[in-house]
Amino acid sequence: MRCRPALVILENNHVLVMKYQYGTQFIYNLPGGNTDPGESFPETVARECLEELGIDVEVGPLMLMGEIQATDKRPTSLHILFSGEILGGIPVLQPDETTAMEVLWLPVSQLSDVHMYPNVGVELQDLIFTQSQGRYVGTIDQPWID
Repeated sequence: MRCRPALVILENNHVLVMKYQYGTQFIYNLPGGNTDPGESFPETVARECLEELGIDVEVGPLMLMGEIQATDKRPTSLHILFSGEILGGIPVLQPDETTAMEVLWLPVSQLSDVHMYPNVGVELQDLIFTQSQGRYVGTIDQPWID
């Protein structure tokens, strides 16, 4: 099983996301990535944010966890989302480190309207509006774009 920790950075009712393009479709992804050997999930998130966005972050408590089941082309993956905040720097894409085309602050109200990976926009809206955290959502219904 692949594990992918990511960070939910919330400022002024907006969430920091990275925008990718696959064919004619746009995908919005939270900053994070795959763990290196011996790395904890918070260490992974901090490293990925520094490498891909040039920001120092504080990784907070677990917000949400869920899994995407394997397909013929993709392994099962566990997504672990932490709340966090920027300690230093301004998010700017580092093109040598990511294939994202843009970094932006997406309004919380739009999280359920965009194609997210993982597909947890509705769950994130609920957690942010109710100010709760630490929720296991089970299997994430992830539509794939090839």
